[in-house]
Amino acid sequence: MKSTVENAYAKINISLDVTGKRPDGYHDMLMVMQSVTLCDELYLTLTDNGVCRAECNLRFVPCDERNLAVRAAKLFFAHCGLESMGVHIAINKRIPVGAGMAGGSSDAAAVLRALNRLTGQGLSCSELEELASQIGSDVAFCIAGGTRLASGRGDILSPLPSLPNCHIVICKPDFSVSTPESFRKLDSVRLRCHPDTAGILDALDGGELAQIARRMYNVFEDIPDRRHSDIARIKGMMLDHGALGSVMTGTGSAVFGVFDALSSAKAAQEALGREYRSCFLAKNMPRLDV
Repeated sequence: MKSTVENAYAKINISLDVTGKRPDGYHDMLMVMQSVTLCDELYLTLTDNGVCRAECNLRFVPCDERNLAVRAAKLFFAHCGLESMGVHIAINKRIPVGAGMAGGSSDAAAVLRALNRLTGQGLSCSELEELASQIGSDVAFCIAGGTRLASGRGDILSPLPSLPNCHIVICKPDFSVSTPESFRKLDSVRLRCHPDTAGILDALDGGELAQIARRMYNVFEDIPDRRHSDIARIKGMMLDHGALGSVMTGTGSAVFGVFDALSSAKAAQEALGREYRSCFLAKNMPRLDV
């Protein structure tokens, strides 16, 4: 049977704002999102037994329908009327779990892209994004990635000028964060500050990396949490090593710093790597040609 390899690229939040609570229980978001070169590798093999299953190099990652990659495969086959087909998905996970980097969402998006190619269905990017939005808010962004403005529940995507080329150091402290718990905590506090999203968009228009980096902000850093001392320490180390800006991504717990010099980025990664197990050096990515 046909098989292929597909990379699932992580995302970071250049900015993350929560602007209100919706009647459906979700939150209204306004985010500048960016895909980066840190990725999971997925190995997909089509089968003719109608079974969608996964395996993963990390034992604690569920491989049944709790895994978004499996749900994406089942949804794709149902949408295309291919219920007799199945797929085996082997996931080599590199994106840290519980880090706010859309690892599971990106795996699901990679499955949709790969199955679209393997089965010759020829769904357009917008059709894949529509399917993806039925799985989770971040999955639609991860179909093509790049630099996008996300609004609504995070599923309304608008193209933006590309983030200028830069080096991105990503560090996850030794704890993970529950997204539902973070939103519950956010509802109980009054936000003291909001990102300058308009200023970021202007700086993207002008290709001004330093102006973008200094405006980066994430409202989830305002949630009282004793573990945020680690977040502050990582951000401080990023800035001490020459980061133009540093911020937590998603609901956490990963923190990233934006660097214009590779030497500074490498020095930051080495220093952080002596204290934290999960530390990566990546670059920003343009939008995928889907």
